[in-house]
Amino acid sequence: MIADAGDLIACESPSEDAAAIARSAEVTSAVIGARLAEAGLASEPERVVVDGVPHLRWALGSGPRRVLLICHHDTVWPVGTLERIPFSITDGVMRGPGCFDMIVGTVQAVHALALLADAHGPEAVDGVTLLVTADEEIGSLSSRALIEEEAAKHMAALVFEASAGPEGALKTARKGVSWYEVEAVGRAAHSGLEPEKGINAGVELAHQILALESLADPSEGTTVTPTRASIGTTGNTVPASARVNVDVRCRTIAEQDRVDGALRRLAPVLDGAEIVLHGEINRRPLERESALPLFERAARLAPQAGIASLAEVAVGGASDGNFAAGVGCATLDGLGAVGGGAHAEDEHVLVDHIPLRTALAALLIEDLLTEEASR
Repeated sequence: MIADAGDLIACESPSEDAAAIARSAEVTSAVIGARLAEAGLASEPERVVVDGVPHLRWALGSGPRRVLLICHHDTVWPVGTLERIPFSITDGVMRGPGCFDMIVGTVQAVHALALLADAHGPEAVDGVTLLVTADEEIGSLSSRALIEEEAAKHMAALVFEASAGPEGALKTARKGVSWYEVEAVGRAAHSGLEPEKGINAGVELAHQILALESLADPSEGTTVTPTRASIGTTGNTVPASARVNVDVRCRTIAEQDRVDGALRRLAPVLDGAEIVLHGEINRRPLERESALPLFERAARLAPQAGIASLAEVAVGGASDGNFAAGVGCATLDGLGAVGGGAHAEDEHVLVDHIPLRTALAALLIEDLLTEEASR
Protein backbone atom coordinates (compact mmCIF):
# COMPACT_ATOMS: atom_id res chain seq x y z
CA MET A 1 0.00 0.00 0.00
CA ILE A 2 2.86 2.37 0.75
CA ALA A 3 4.40 1.57 -2.61
CA ASP A 4 1.11 2.30 -4.38
CA ALA A 5 0.75 5.59 -2.51
CA GLY A 6 4.30 6.53 -3.48
CA ASP A 7 3.62 5.83 -7.16
CA LEU A 8 0.49 8.00 -7.12
CA ILE A 9 2.13 10.85 -5.19
CA ALA A 10 5.01 10.81 -7.68
CA CYS A 11 2.56 11.72 -10.46
CA GLU A 12 1.60 15.30 -9.64
CA SER A 13 -1.99 16.13 -10.53
CA PRO A 14 -3.15 19.74 -10.07
CA SER A 15 -6.80 19.93 -11.12
CA GLU A 16 -6.46 22.72 -13.69
CA ASP A 17 -3.35 21.34 -15.45
CA ALA A 18 -4.82 19.27 -18.30
CA ALA A 19 -1.56 17.52 -19.16
CA ALA A 20 -0.89 16.60 -15.52
CA ILE A 21 -4.44 15.29 -15.04
CA ALA A 22 -4.12 13.17 -18.18
CA ARG A 23 -0.88 11.65 -16.86
CA SER A 24 -2.47 11.11 -13.48
CA ALA A 25 -5.40 9.25 -15.03
CA GLU A 26 -2.97 6.88 -16.73
CA VAL A 27 -0.91 6.26 -13.60
CA THR A 28 -3.97 5.90 -11.38
CA SER A 29 -5.51 3.44 -13.83
CA ALA A 30 -2.32 1.38 -13.89
CA VAL A 31 -1.79 1.33 -10.11
CA ILE A 32 -5.41 0.50 -9.27
CA GLY A 33 -5.67 -1.93 -12.16
CA ALA A 34 -2.63 -3.89 -10.98
CA ARG A 35 -4.09 -4.37 -7.49
CA LEU A 36 -7.49 -5.40 -8.81
CA ALA A 37 -5.94 -7.81 -11.32
CA GLU A 38 -3.92 -9.49 -8.57
CA ALA A 39 -7.21 -10.13 -6.76
CA GLY A 40 -8.86 -11.58 -9.85
CA LEU A 41 -10.99 -8.52 -10.52
CA ALA A 42 -11.54 -6.56 -13.72
CA SER A 43 -8.59 -4.21 -13.96
CA GLU A 44 -9.45 -1.89 -16.85
CA PRO A 45 -11.59 1.10 -15.91
CA GLU A 46 -14.12 2.80 -18.08
CA ARG A 47 -12.70 6.20 -18.91
CA VAL A 48 -15.43 8.79 -18.75
CA VAL A 49 -14.12 11.99 -20.35
CA VAL A 50 -16.26 15.07 -19.79
CA ASP A 51 -15.13 18.40 -21.25
CA GLY A 52 -11.69 16.85 -21.69
CA VAL A 53 -11.41 15.81 -18.02
CA PRO A 54 -10.66 12.07 -17.50
CA HIS A 55 -12.65 10.27 -14.79
CA LEU A 56 -12.21 6.56 -14.03
CA ARG A 57 -14.95 4.05 -13.20
CA TRP A 58 -14.64 0.39 -12.27
CA ALA A 59 -18.03 -1.37 -12.14
CA LEU A 60 -17.21 -4.69 -10.47
CA GLY A 61 -19.31 -7.75 -11.20
CA SER A 62 -22.47 -7.95 -13.27
CA GLY A 63 -25.09 -7.64 -10.54
CA PRO A 64 -27.16 -4.61 -9.55
CA ARG A 65 -25.15 -1.64 -8.32
CA ARG A 66 -25.13 -1.58 -4.51
CA VAL A 67 -22.13 0.21 -2.96
CA LEU A 68 -20.38 3.21 -4.52
CA LEU A 69 -16.82 4.11 -3.47
CA ILE A 70 -15.99 7.75 -4.24
CA CYS A 71 -12.41 8.99 -4.67
CA HIS A 72 -10.57 11.58 -6.77
CA HIS A 73 -7.12 11.63 -8.34
CA ASP A 74 -6.65 15.41 -8.66
CA THR A 75 -4.82 17.45 -6.01
CA VAL A 76 -4.27 21.12 -5.22
CA TRP A 77 -0.48 21.12 -5.59
CA PRO A 78 1.18 22.59 -8.72
CA VAL A 79 3.68 20.60 -10.72
CA GLY A 80 7.11 21.03 -9.12
CA THR A 81 5.92 20.74 -5.51
CA LEU A 82 7.36 17.22 -5.35
CA GLU A 83 10.87 18.64 -5.64
CA ARG A 84 10.28 20.69 -2.51
CA ILE A 85 8.11 18.22 -0.58
CA PRO A 86 9.18 14.75 -1.78
CA PHE A 87 7.40 11.54 -0.88
CA SER A 88 8.87 10.29 2.39
CA ILE A 89 8.13 8.35 5.54
CA THR A 90 9.89 9.36 8.74
CA ASP A 91 8.98 8.07 12.20
CA GLY A 92 5.71 6.68 10.90
CA VAL A 93 4.63 9.91 9.18
CA MET A 94 4.12 9.97 5.41
CA ARG A 95 4.57 13.23 3.52
CA GLY A 96 4.18 14.28 -0.06
CA PRO A 97 1.78 16.47 -2.06
CA GLY A 98 -1.71 15.01 -2.00
CA CYS A 99 -0.94 12.17 0.39
CA PHE A 100 -3.70 13.16 2.84
CA ASP A 101 -6.11 14.65 0.32
CA MET A 102 -6.72 12.08 -0.95
CA ILE A 103 -4.21 9.65 -2.41
CA VAL A 104 -3.95 7.37 0.62
CA GLY A 105 -7.74 7.22 0.85
CA THR A 106 -7.89 5.97 -2.74
CA VAL A 107 -5.25 3.35 -1.99
CA GLN A 108 -7.24 2.20 1.05
CA ALA A 109 -10.41 1.85 -1.02
CA VAL A 110 -8.69 -0.27 -3.67
CA HIS A 111 -6.94 -2.53 -1.17
CA ALA A 112 -10.19 -3.02 0.76
CA LEU A 113 -11.72 -4.43 -2.42
CA ALA A 114 -8.66 -6.62 -2.99
CA LEU A 115 -8.87 -7.93 0.60
CA LEU A 116 -12.46 -9.02 0.09
CA ALA A 117 -11.77 -10.62 -3.28
CA ASP A 118 -8.70 -12.45 -1.94
CA ALA A 119 -10.66 -13.78 1.03
CA HIS A 120 -13.95 -14.72 -0.63
CA GLY A 121 -13.45 -14.59 -4.39
CA PRO A 122 -14.33 -11.91 -6.96
CA GLU A 123 -18.05 -12.39 -6.30
CA ALA A 124 -17.51 -10.83 -2.85
CA VAL A 125 -17.44 -7.38 -4.43
CA ASP A 126 -20.12 -7.92 -7.08
CA GLY A 127 -22.21 -4.75 -7.17
CA VAL A 128 -19.45 -2.37 -6.04
CA THR A 129 -18.50 0.60 -8.20
CA LEU A 130 -15.23 2.46 -7.70
CA LEU A 131 -15.37 6.00 -9.07
CA VAL A 132 -12.19 8.11 -9.19
CA THR A 133 -12.87 11.59 -10.51
CA ALA A 134 -10.44 14.25 -11.71
CA ASP A 135 -11.76 17.67 -10.68
CA GLU A 136 -13.02 17.49 -7.09
CA GLU A 137 -10.64 20.17 -5.88
CA ILE A 138 -12.14 22.79 -8.22
CA GLY A 139 -15.80 22.06 -7.58
CA SER A 140 -16.37 18.86 -9.62
CA LEU A 141 -17.63 20.92 -12.55
CA SER A 142 -17.31 18.11 -15.08
CA SER A 143 -17.91 15.17 -12.73
CA ARG A 144 -20.97 16.31 -10.79
CA ALA A 145 -23.51 14.75 -13.14
CA LEU A 146 -21.50 11.52 -13.23
CA ILE A 147 -21.38 11.31 -9.42
CA GLU A 148 -25.08 12.02 -9.10
CA GLU A 149 -25.94 9.47 -11.80
CA GLU A 150 -23.89 6.78 -10.07
CA ALA A 151 -25.13 7.59 -6.58
CA ALA A 152 -28.74 7.34 -7.71
CA LYS A 153 -28.12 3.72 -8.75
CA HIS A 154 -26.53 2.62 -5.45
CA MET A 155 -27.93 2.00 -1.97
CA ALA A 156 -24.90 3.50 -0.21
CA ALA A 157 -21.92 5.74 -1.00
CA LEU A 158 -18.64 5.55 0.92
CA VAL A 159 -16.38 8.56 0.44
CA PHE A 160 -12.64 8.11 0.96
CA GLU A 161 -11.81 11.71 1.67
CA ALA A 162 -9.43 12.16 4.61
CA SER A 163 -10.77 11.74 8.13
CA ALA A 164 -10.85 14.47 10.78
CA GLY A 165 -8.50 14.86 13.72
CA PRO A 166 -5.68 12.67 15.02
CA GLU A 167 -8.01 9.75 15.80
CA GLY A 168 -9.66 9.72 12.38
CA ALA A 169 -13.24 10.79 13.02
CA LEU A 170 -15.67 10.03 10.22
CA LYS A 171 -17.57 12.91 8.64
CA THR A 172 -21.29 12.50 9.13
CA ALA A 173 -22.24 16.03 8.11
CA ARG A 174 -20.78 18.53 5.66
CA LYS A 175 -21.99 22.01 4.98
CA GLY A 176 -23.48 22.80 1.64
CA VAL A 177 -21.55 25.21 -0.56
CA SER A 178 -22.76 28.05 -2.77
CA TRP A 179 -20.44 30.20 -4.85
CA TYR A 180 -21.37 33.61 -6.20
CA GLU A 181 -19.93 36.76 -7.67
CA VAL A 182 -21.71 40.02 -6.90
CA GLU A 183 -21.09 42.63 -9.59
CA ALA A 184 -21.77 46.32 -9.03
CA VAL A 185 -22.25 48.33 -12.23
CA GLY A 186 -21.80 52.11 -12.17
CA ARG A 187 -20.68 54.78 -14.63
CA ALA A 188 -17.12 55.84 -15.39
CA ALA A 189 -15.92 59.43 -15.17
CA HIS A 190 -12.62 61.29 -14.72
CA SER A 191 -11.99 61.22 -10.99
CA GLY A 192 -10.27 64.62 -11.01
CA LEU A 193 -12.14 66.65 -13.62
CA GLU A 194 -15.76 65.59 -13.11
CA PRO A 195 -16.19 62.82 -10.54
CA GLU A 196 -19.76 63.97 -9.94
CA LYS A 197 -20.70 62.60 -13.37
CA GLY A 198 -19.72 59.10 -12.37
CA ILE A 199 -21.48 56.40 -10.36
CA ASN A 200 -18.86 54.74 -8.21
CA ALA A 201 -19.22 50.98 -8.49
CA GLY A 202 -16.61 50.53 -5.74
CA VAL A 203 -18.70 52.47 -3.24
CA GLU A 204 -21.77 50.49 -4.29
CA LEU A 205 -19.85 47.26 -3.80
CA ALA A 206 -18.81 48.39 -0.30
CA HIS A 207 -22.49 48.74 0.62
CA GLN A 208 -23.18 45.28 -0.80
CA ILE A 209 -20.31 43.67 1.10
CA LEU A 210 -21.80 44.93 4.35
CA ALA A 211 -25.18 43.57 3.28
CA LEU A 212 -23.59 40.20 2.51
CA GLU A 213 -22.02 40.03 5.97
CA SER A 214 -25.44 40.52 7.54
CA LEU A 215 -26.79 37.36 5.86
CA ALA A 216 -24.63 35.07 8.01
CA ASP A 217 -26.28 33.31 10.94
CA PRO A 218 -23.79 31.87 13.44
CA SER A 219 -26.57 30.21 15.44
CA GLU A 220 -27.38 28.09 12.37
CA GLY A 221 -23.77 27.61 11.36
CA THR A 222 -24.30 29.71 8.23
CA THR A 223 -21.31 31.67 6.95
CA VAL A 224 -21.42 34.23 4.13
CA THR A 225 -17.87 35.31 3.34
CA PRO A 226 -16.89 37.95 0.76
CA THR A 227 -13.48 36.89 -0.56
CA ARG A 228 -11.62 38.06 -3.67
CA ALA A 229 -12.61 41.49 -5.00
CA SER A 230 -11.68 43.82 -7.85
CA ILE A 231 -12.60 47.48 -8.43
CA GLY A 232 -12.19 49.64 -11.51
CA THR A 233 -9.55 49.85 -14.21
CA THR A 234 -7.28 52.85 -13.57
CA GLY A 235 -6.32 54.98 -10.60
CA ASN A 236 -7.85 58.20 -11.97
CA THR A 237 -11.25 56.87 -13.09
CA VAL A 238 -14.48 56.57 -11.15
CA PRO A 239 -14.93 52.80 -11.37
CA ALA A 240 -17.76 51.61 -13.59
CA SER A 241 -17.50 48.02 -12.41
CA ALA A 242 -16.58 46.23 -9.19
CA ARG A 243 -16.88 42.57 -8.24
CA VAL A 244 -16.56 40.37 -5.19
CA ASN A 245 -16.64 36.59 -4.83
CA VAL A 246 -18.86 35.21 -2.09
CA ASP A 247 -18.41 31.84 -0.37
CA VAL A 248 -21.55 30.57 1.40
CA ARG A 249 -21.59 27.53 3.72
CA CYS A 250 -24.78 26.14 5.30
CA ARG A 251 -25.64 23.11 7.41
CA THR A 252 -29.16 22.75 6.06
CA ILE A 253 -30.93 23.01 2.73
CA ALA A 254 -33.36 25.53 4.25
CA GLU A 255 -30.54 27.89 5.19
CA GLN A 256 -28.90 27.48 1.81
CA ASP A 257 -32.14 28.41 0.09
CA ARG A 258 -32.65 31.39 2.43
CA VAL A 259 -29.27 32.87 1.58
CA ASP A 260 -29.68 32.16 -2.13
CA GLY A 261 -33.00 34.02 -2.13
CA ALA A 262 -31.54 36.96 -0.22
CA LEU A 263 -28.66 37.28 -2.69
CA ARG A 264 -31.09 37.32 -5.59
CA ARG A 265 -32.97 40.19 -3.94
CA LEU A 266 -29.92 42.42 -3.47
CA ALA A 267 -30.75 45.99 -4.53
CA PRO A 268 -28.43 48.91 -5.33
CA VAL A 269 -27.94 51.71 -2.79
CA LEU A 270 -26.60 54.46 -5.10
CA ASP A 271 -28.88 56.13 -7.60
CA GLY A 272 -28.23 54.75 -11.07
CA ALA A 273 -26.15 51.77 -9.93
CA GLU A 274 -27.04 48.18 -10.80
CA ILE A 275 -26.37 44.84 -9.13
CA VAL A 276 -25.78 41.69 -11.17
CA LEU A 277 -25.54 38.30 -9.44
CA HIS A 278 -23.52 35.46 -10.93
CA GLY A 279 -23.27 31.92 -9.53
CA GLU A 280 -25.50 29.47 -7.73
CA ILE A 281 -25.74 26.67 -5.19
CA ASN A 282 -22.87 24.28 -5.89
CA ARG A 283 -23.33 21.48 -3.36
CA ARG A 284 -26.27 20.68 -1.12
CA PRO A 285 -25.42 19.86 2.51
CA LEU A 286 -24.59 16.32 3.58
CA GLU A 287 -27.01 16.20 6.49
CA ARG A 288 -26.36 13.86 9.41
CA GLU A 289 -29.55 11.89 8.80
CA SER A 290 -28.05 10.58 5.55
CA ALA A 291 -24.88 9.35 7.23
CA LEU A 292 -25.95 8.21 10.70
CA PRO A 293 -27.07 4.63 9.87
CA LEU A 294 -23.81 4.02 8.00
CA PHE A 295 -21.76 5.55 10.80
CA GLU A 296 -23.45 3.35 13.39
CA ARG A 297 -22.67 0.32 11.23
CA ALA A 298 -19.02 1.39 10.91
CA ALA A 299 -18.75 2.02 14.67
CA ARG A 300 -20.05 -1.49 15.34
CA LEU A 301 -17.48 -3.02 12.98
CA ALA A 302 -14.51 -0.87 14.06
CA PRO A 303 -13.25 -3.16 16.88
CA GLN A 304 -12.95 -6.01 14.37
CA ALA A 305 -10.61 -3.79 12.37
CA GLY A 306 -8.48 -3.02 15.43
CA ILE A 307 -10.03 0.39 16.02
CA ALA A 308 -11.16 0.64 19.62
CA SER A 309 -13.70 3.39 19.03
CA LEU A 310 -14.88 5.56 16.19
CA ALA A 311 -15.92 9.21 16.43
CA GLU A 312 -18.04 11.35 14.13
CA VAL A 313 -17.78 15.02 13.27
CA ALA A 314 -19.52 17.71 11.25
CA VAL A 315 -17.26 19.86 9.06
CA GLY A 316 -17.55 23.04 7.03
CA GLY A 317 -15.79 21.78 3.92
CA ALA A 318 -17.71 20.03 1.15
CA SER A 319 -16.85 16.99 -0.94
CA ASP A 320 -18.34 14.81 -3.65
CA GLY A 321 -20.25 13.12 -0.84
CA ASN A 322 -22.54 16.16 -0.86
CA PHE A 323 -23.58 15.28 -4.41
CA ALA A 324 -24.27 11.65 -3.51
CA ALA A 325 -26.37 12.60 -0.50
CA GLY A 326 -28.15 15.23 -2.56
CA VAL A 327 -29.78 12.56 -4.78
CA GLY A 328 -30.94 10.54 -1.78
CA CYS A 329 -28.10 8.01 -1.49
CA ALA A 330 -27.08 7.16 2.09
CA THR A 331 -23.57 8.60 2.35
CA LEU A 332 -20.67 8.30 4.81
CA ASP A 333 -17.56 10.45 4.39
CA GLY A 334 -14.07 10.59 5.89
CA LEU A 335 -13.14 6.93 5.43
CA GLY A 336 -9.73 7.88 4.07
CA ALA A 337 -6.39 8.65 5.66
CA VAL A 338 -5.72 9.70 9.24
CA GLY A 339 -3.35 12.66 9.47
CA GLY A 340 -3.66 16.36 8.77
CA GLY A 341 -2.54 19.42 6.85
CA ALA A 342 -4.87 19.19 3.86
CA HIS A 343 -3.86 21.82 1.27
CA ALA A 344 -1.04 22.97 3.59
CA GLU A 345 2.74 22.63 3.72
CA ASP A 346 2.52 20.15 6.61
CA GLU A 347 0.20 17.70 4.82
CA HIS A 348 0.85 14.25 6.26
CA VAL A 349 -0.55 10.76 6.91
CA LEU A 350 -0.07 8.60 10.01
CA VAL A 351 1.06 5.30 8.51
CA ASP A 352 -0.01 3.07 11.43
CA HIS A 353 -3.65 3.85 10.70
CA ILE A 354 -3.54 2.80 7.04
CA PRO A 355 -4.10 -0.98 7.52
CA LEU A 356 -6.73 -0.39 10.19
CA ARG A 357 -8.75 1.98 8.01
CA THR A 358 -8.45 -0.40 5.08
CA ALA A 359 -9.75 -3.26 7.19
CA LEU A 360 -12.65 -1.10 8.37
CA ALA A 361 -13.56 -0.22 4.78
CA ALA A 362 -13.47 -3.90 3.78
CA LEU A 363 -15.69 -4.90 6.70
CA LEU A 364 -18.15 -2.11 5.96
CA ILE A 365 -18.41 -2.99 2.27
CA GLU A 366 -18.84 -6.67 3.13
CA ASP A 367 -21.50 -5.91 5.73
CA LEU A 368 -23.49 -3.74 3.33
CA LEU A 369 -23.35 -6.30 0.54
CA THR A 370 -24.27 -9.18 2.84
CA GLU A 371 -27.29 -7.36 4.20
CA GLU A 372 -28.51 -6.40 0.77
CA ALA A 373 -28.08 -9.97 -0.53
CA SER A 374 -30.12 -11.38 2.37
CA ARG A 375 -33.16 -9.20 1.59
